[in-house]
This record gives sequence, structure tokens and C-alpha cells, in this order.
Amino acid sequence: MRKVTPRALTDRPRVTVVIPCYNYGHFLAECLETVFADADQVDVDALIVDDASPDGSAEVARRIAAKDPRVTVIAHETNKRHIATYNEGLAAAEGEFVVLLSADDLLAKGSLARSAALLRAHPEVGLVYGFSRRFFGTPPPPRATLRSWSIWDGPEWVARVTRTATNPIYTPEVMMRASTMRDLVGYDARLPHAADYHLWLRAGTRAAIGRVNGVDQAFYRVHGANMHTGEYSGDVLDVEQRHLTLRILFEEDGDRLPGAERMRDDAYRALAREALILACRPYERGRPGAAEAEQLARLAELAGEIWPASQDSALRRTYERYASGRGPVVPVPVTALRDRAVLHLGWRRWRHSGISPAVRSL
Repeated sequence: MRKVTPRALTDRPRVTVVIPCYNYGHFLAECLETVFADADQVDVDALIVDDASPDGSAEVARRIAAKDPRVTVIAHETNKRHIATYNEGLAAAEGEFVVLLSADDLLAKGSLARSAALLRAHPEVGLVYGFSRRFFGTPPPPRATLRSWSIWDGPEWVARVTRTATNPIYTPEVMMRASTMRDLVGYDARLPHAADYHLWLRAGTRAAIGRVNGVDQAFYRVHGANMHTGEYSGDVLDVEQRHLTLRILFEEDGDRLPGAERMRDDAYRALAREALILACRPYERGRPGAAEAEQLARLAELAGEIWPASQDSALRRTYERYASGRGPVVPVPVTALRDRAVLHLGWRRWRHSGISPAVRSL
């Protein structure tokens, strides 16, 4: 990875922002306001793809489009689900660069210009991301001091990311070169929970990866109807989908990655460790109920499927001790303090570097 000094745009590249929408019509006006905030620096258009929302979102989108020629609407008559909706919008994008922005999320002022400038200055880069802030209700004032750009060789970025088996990108802050997106052919329907993670990793097998440092690039809205807190939530599903993501990546794109076998082993080991940690933690806070205990047992089982050697690890023995009733059954203040410290330090490293913190081996 190398840090480089940012450069300003010298022209106005065209950027298409694809906005998938399902029951988020009440967020559209605010979302589009942030999309067009950079219209003085880039030639931006928006494509709203409404997936047969029953709340009238398509009509909201059409009213907006009738007043603004930069906005185009595709409205499904029947629900096609999110992966097909994403891919339809991305396939129809006409810009040199493309952004996928959920209708409930927002862009930070200057983010499109900053990402486009990096892609313009470094034609080897196929994907740019940055820091995306979570918010409830009203977005906070953004950090606005651009510090640097980071450029990774694509396979090296993939190696660093898979080493922890985690996804360091939220999504709304990503800009891709349209040619790279066309090469990737969009999101994989086999991965409804982790298709974005898979897409980022595949991009790294084909192009360099860039990051805009120091500023907030987007805002990820947290509310009661987020997809990842509803139908696609839960630790078991998350671990299963990340495992499938990694398996597909190394089976189908491993020949593009030097040292793919070692990279795969590191990823599986890290994911198995995380599954066992997730299986242990609830026992350190109290005795879980029968339904939760069943999910924790499935996490421990998954760890063994992902990395068989984990069955002989200290973490596995800890889980078995807890599950058999020989572990903590009351809250442990020291454990809670440790967990908060680890999470905070990991968050700070992620915000600064764009890469999740390393996970210790089993």
C-alpha cells in the first residue's frame, strides 16, 4: 500500500448514481439532494430503480424525475428482490464511474468529486472507497479535511481483507469504474447477504483499490427497517454467507491471486475463530435460553466445518466448557470492558486505515 497526495479534478467526469429503492420513498428527496451536491464538479445523473414498493415510492420517484432531467426512474411491476434490482440499475448506468447508493443513505458533500479525482489520477484503480459514518435520525457534521489517498495493488488488498474474513466497506461510499463493474457483471445472486463483500474482493482480483482518507465520504442510516437488521440478520447467516463468499472467490478467481491457497487458509482460520468467539460470548454474559444456545451450537459447528483444526483449539474447549455449564453464567465486568476496548481499537484502526484489524490465529 502506498499513500499519495490527492489531486483535484481537471475535468467533469460523468458519474451515474444508481439508487435502488424499496419502501424508501420518504428518503428519496434527501438522498438525491446529497447526490447532486457535487454537480458543480462532476456531471452527475441518478437512476432510481423501484422494486415494486407497496408504499408509493415509485410515484415519489416519478414526481422528482418530472422536475429534474438528471433523474431517471425504472419501476418494477413485480418485486425482483435486491440483487436483481442492483444489477439492473448498474447495467443501465451510462457514466464513466458508477455509485450504488441505497435510497435511505446519503453522500457527504464532495465525495463524488474526491472519488472521481482518484480514479482519474490513477487509471489502474477500479474501486474507490472511504469512511462511511453511521447515523440515527440526523447525520452528524462530516469530517471535511482530505488527508491522503491510499492505493493498494488489488491482490494485496484482497490478501489483507481476507486475512480477517471481514468486510471493511459499508457500501454507500464506493465508486467503481464502469468498465470494472461491467467486467464483474454485477452482484452474485448466490450471496444475498454478502454479495457486496464478494464484489469488492473480485474487484481486487482485476484492478488496484483506492481509498480516500481523512474525510467522511457517505452516511449509512440506521433505522428499524435496514435489510441487514431484518431478513438478512443473525450471526449464523452472516458466518455462513461469508464462508460461501470466500469459497466462491477462491474457487472461481483464485487463479488471479498469487498465494491463493495460503490466503484461503488464513481466511478460513480467521472466520472459524470468529465463529467460536461468537459462540462463547453470550455465555460470559449469562445463561442463554434454549433457542439461543442452539444458535451458538451451530456457530461452533460451523467453525469446525470451515476450519477442522479449530475443533482442537483452546477456543473450542472454552465453548464446550461454557455449553456444559462449567463456564460463567453471570455478567463478567472485566470481559465486558475487554470487549469494548477491542471493538473501539478495531474501529479506530478501520476508520484510519480502511482495513479491519487482524484476528489472532487459533
